Amino acid sequence: MSANISPIWSGKPSIQWATADGDGGSAGPIKTANTAKDGTGTVNTVFVADATNGSYVDRLRFRPAGSNIATVVRVFINNGSASSTPANNILVDEYTCPSVTLSETASQVLLALPLQIGLPAGYKILVTIGTTIAAGLFISAIGGHYTL
Repeated sequence: MSANISPIWSGKPSIQWATADGDGGSAGPIKTANTAKDGTGTVNTVFVADATNGSYVDRLRFRPAGSNIATVVRVFINNGSASSTPANNILVDEYTCPSVTLSETASQVLLALPLQIGLPAGYKILVTIGTTIAAGLFISAIGGHYTL
């Protein structure tokens, strides 16, 4: 078996975001806690890899929607199958989001988590938060789809 000696680059940019508390449709902040550490329960899909060639995820961005208490964001990779089966998910990172107070004179803190990972075709990035928060977090993924 020969090794791939050609560099691979994403050919099509992809910016995706989590939907409001896993509703599968509307963009909106994540507010509801999920304390499961295995990727089960209410999860929020933030990125889906290209179904044919896979994708690259450079980073996740977390933006508070207003005043929140501190929480932790947990980031999982899912193999494209049901997230309700723990064996389909792996916890890859956690990120502490500090408490914030909404201001009309100062910007909300922008938090970014570098991932820099290639995902096989159909794999997903899932996120949860550890505590229920009032205003919620907008979570987006910056990456690209591989093309041949």
